[in-house]
Amino acid sequence: MGRFVSEIEAAAKDNTPLKPGYVLAGDEIFLQERCRAAVLRAYVPADLRDFCLSDIDLASTSIFETLDRAQTPSLMAPFQVIFIRNVRQLYTRGAKKDEFAALDRYFRSPNPQALLIFVADFIRIPADIRRMEMEDKTRYERLTETLGEHCGMVELTRVGEEDAMRWAVSTAQENETKLDPDAARELVDALGADMMLIASELEKLLLYTQGRGRITLGDVETMVLGAKQRSLYELTDAISARQPKRALALLHGLLNSSEAGEDAAIGHLYMLARTFRQMLVILEKNVRDSRAIWQALWQGFRIPPFAADDLIRQARRYKSRRELTRAIRLIARADLELRSSPPDKRLVLERLVYDLASEPKPQSAWAANQFTFES
Repeated sequence: MGRFVSEIEAAAKDNTPLKPGYVLAGDEIFLQERCRAAVLRAYVPADLRDFCLSDIDLASTSIFETLDRAQTPSLMAPFQVIFIRNVRQLYTRGAKKDEFAALDRYFRSPNPQALLIFVADFIRIPADIRRMEMEDKTRYERLTETLGEHCGMVELTRVGEEDAMRWAVSTAQENETKLDPDAARELVDALGADMMLIASELEKLLLYTQGRGRITLGDVETMVLGAKQRSLYELTDAISARQPKRALALLHGLLNSSEAGEDAAIGHLYMLARTFRQMLVILEKNVRDSRAIWQALWQGFRIPPFAADDLIRQARRYKSRRELTRAIRLIARADLELRSSPPDKRLVLERLVYDLASEPKPQSAWAANQFTFES
């Protein structure tokens, strides 16, 4: 990405020719946006944007129409930039001989006043390319054998944790703010090195600490939801491992770190209920890896990326649906008690967490039958 941006900026400055096309290969949206922003700065004046910038989706516009537009000079702008999305349409079933023949003809005599950017976001390139999935390797090889013959290939690999931390520290410095190392680590870890989320949360942190010139670990724990969720997943880990003492210690840490103290009890209870419901779905759908979890959990009910493997492991500690429904019933009972204005909300949560983390007591035959009837 850095080399691509430098090449674009150098070409715009020195008026040197660019390649007629580039392929942005990878699903790292943060880097895609950086590449797009560099191209727009260099070749798309704000007052000519409507005339020289095109965003084309191959799901609705054929590659033939796209190449016709690229070949046709614009009367209103000296240069055209065409972003082409849904590139996977070129690699669906069928030989697509006509499509690739048209691309070959265009690139043999491209319009020098047009730049084609193919966004191949159907490929995932991990930070360690040696861990690339076989399916993604095959797709990438197919890209290089076809579009790669004519275009510059730009690999948008997932950003590793160390690079994400360096970016966060550097960006904070550009805004005259020091990001403490432990704060940078927590920010990146809590958000699973998701650069779009990190950029968004860092912007909030810079506003929150404006005038102070420093972002601490406490600021991250206060402002970043993912950091709060991390503590919650540590709590559910202790609960699912049947470790009452550790679970109670983690609960106290959660309550003591919250500015609202025991008044935050309802919020903690809501997150516990949500997490146990997610574990119930994971167990019922027999989810075994983090890739399958996104299909099992629907939009709005998903978990942060960093927690996926942990939550799957926790869910699989429960041997049956009944164990998880028991936990959800205990949480519902505690919720009812909290909303009845008890004298000590902390005590309600402590009792709940102890019960959740303890082995359930054996039931009499009558109680078991009653429980089944109520289910």
